[in-house]
Amino acid sequence: LTLPQFVQLMDNFVGEDISLPVVKRLTAFIKGEYKQTEEEKMEQLEKVHHMSHVAQRKELLEALFEKWDSNACGSLELEEVVAVLSTFEGGMGKEVLMNAKEQLCSQYPHLSSVGKLSPKAFQTFLELIASKFTGNEDETIDNLVRFLTTSVEQSHTESLQSSARRKWLQDIQQAAETSVTSIEPVYKAVIRALSQDMEAHGDNKRISAYIALLEENRLSPEQGQVCLRYVACTADDAPHVLNQVLHRDMKGVSFAAIDQGKPIYVPKVQLHGNIHFWNSDRPEEEREGSLLVLPLYDAHWRVFGILGLDTLRDQCQKSIFLTHEITFYEGVCHAFSKAYHHICMLENVLQVAVTALDWLYPRTPSIHSVTTYLVAPGKDKVLQRKAQPFFSLWQNHALYKVITTDNTGQKEIHSSPVVLLREENLLRDYLFKCKDSSEVTLISVYGEHHIAVPLHDLSRQTLSIFDISIGQHKKLPPQEQKDLQKMLKMAQAACSEILQRSLEETQPTQVLEAEHVANMRHAGILFHQFMLQELRECV
Repeated sequence: LTLPQFVQLMDNFVGEDISLPVVKRLTAFIKGEYKQTEEEKMEQLEKVHHMSHVAQRKELLEALFEKWDSNACGSLELEEVVAVLSTFEGGMGKEVLMNAKEQLCSQYPHLSSVGKLSPKAFQTFLELIASKFTGNEDETIDNLVRFLTTSVEQSHTESLQSSARRKWLQDIQQAAETSVTSIEPVYKAVIRALSQDMEAHGDNKRISAYIALLEENRLSPEQGQVCLRYVACTADDAPHVLNQVLHRDMKGVSFAAIDQGKPIYVPKVQLHGNIHFWNSDRPEEEREGSLLVLPLYDAHWRVFGILGLDTLRDQCQKSIFLTHEITFYEGVCHAFSKAYHHICMLENVLQVAVTALDWLYPRTPSIHSVTTYLVAPGKDKVLQRKAQPFFSLWQNHALYKVITTDNTGQKEIHSSPVVLLREENLLRDYLFKCKDSSEVTLISVYGEHHIAVPLHDLSRQTLSIFDISIGQHKKLPPQEQKDLQKMLKMAQAACSEILQRSLEETQPTQVLEAEHVANMRHAGILFHQFMLQELRECV
C-alpha cells in the first residue's frame, strides 16, 4: 500500500462518525500488532531500490536518446544506431548485437519495415544488448551509454536549437493534456510550433501549414475508399483549405506520401505538374515555391493523415526546406500523433462511461446521480518539465467534470468541462483522495452519501472517477450493489483494453467488425463485450 492508499483504507474502515479516542486506540492497536519480519523489511528495501534503479536508468537512456535525436524528430534510425554499436568494444559484440536486434524486431514488429526506434524501443534495445554480455548488466549499460554519448557531437548553437524545439513539441503535448477531449488546442499548438521554428531557425520564411486526416469516403466511393479531410491550417489559408476534401483521383502528392510512408518534397511546385491548388484564384505567377508532405503515423506506424507545408506565400525565389527543418517537422508529426491519439483515448474512455451508465441506470433506482470526472493537469499550473508519458504523477492535477447523470437517467455531456482544483473545492476533497489513492472512497456530504470510484490506467494511476450519490441511504440494496460492482468491473476492463491496444508493442487486432467504422473503434462495444464474456463464464 502507498501512503494515500493506507490512509484511505483506514478512513473507509473507521467511517465518519467515529470519535477521536477510538481512532487513537485503533492507531495504538495497529502499531502494537503490526509486525514486519527481517525478510519482509529486506524485500521491501530491495523493491524500493529496484524501482529507484529502474527510474534512474530510464532517465539516463532518455537523456541519451535526446542527445542522439538532436533535431527533435522523436525517433532514431535503427540502422544508424546498429552501425555505431557494431564498433562497441572494438566490434567484439557483433553477434550479440545481431541477436539483440533480431529479438527487438520480434518485440516491435514494425521495425522490420519502418526501421525507426522510439525512445522506448531504444531503451529496450540497449537493455537487450547488455543482457547478452557476460558480467554486470548495469556496468555494461553504463559503458554503452558512455560509448554512444561520445559518438555524437553537438555545437552550442545546435544545442540551443534542439532545446527550443523540444519546448515547442512539449507545448503540443501540454495542449492535449489540458484540453481533455478537445482537439482544437492541439491543432493550434502544432501550427504555432511550426511558425515559431520558421521564425527562429528557418530564415523567417512565410509558410502555409495544414493537417489532413484520412476518413472513409461515404459520399463518393467511386473516387476511392478513403479521402483526406483538411481539419486545420494556418489562419490565412482557412478560407481556401479548411474542411476541404482531397480524393485519390484529384491532383496532389499527399496520397503518394501515405502509400510510400515517407515524406515527399517538391522543391519547385510550378515545375511538378501534379500539385493541387486549393486557392483557384491564385495567379499562375504566384504558384511558385516548395511543398513538403509528411505522413502521420500512429503508435503502430500506420498512416492516419498528413502534415503539409508550402512556401507559396513567401516572396523569396529560393525559399526551400532544409534537412534539419524537415527532420524537425517529423518530430512535430510524432508529437501531434501522440497528442491526437491521447485525446482519442480519452474520448473512448468517455464512451465506455456513457455505455456503462446507460446499462446501470435501469438496474439501480437507489442511485440519485452519477458525475464522471477525467483527471488531467490544471490548465494554469502545468509544471515545467522534460517530456514525460501522459498522466505522470504531478501534484497539480485537476478534475474535469465531463458527464452528469441524474436519477431519471438523463445525461449531460459537458463540451466545456467544469474544472475542479483541490484548493478551491474542500467539500470535494474526497474526489482528490480517490485520485491520490486510486481506491474507492466513501463519504457523506451534508447528509448525502457518496461513493467515489476510480478507473485507473495500466500503471494504476487514476484516469477517471465516478462520483456516485446514493442520497440518504448509507448503502445500496444488495442486488443494486452487485450490479454497480459488475458495471465498474466491466468499465475498468474496457478501459484497460483501450489503453493496452494503444501501446507501441501491441499488435492492432480487430475483435468485432462493428468496432471499426471509418477506422474508429466504438469503445462502448467493449463494455458489452466484457459483460458478455462475464455472462458466459457464469453460465
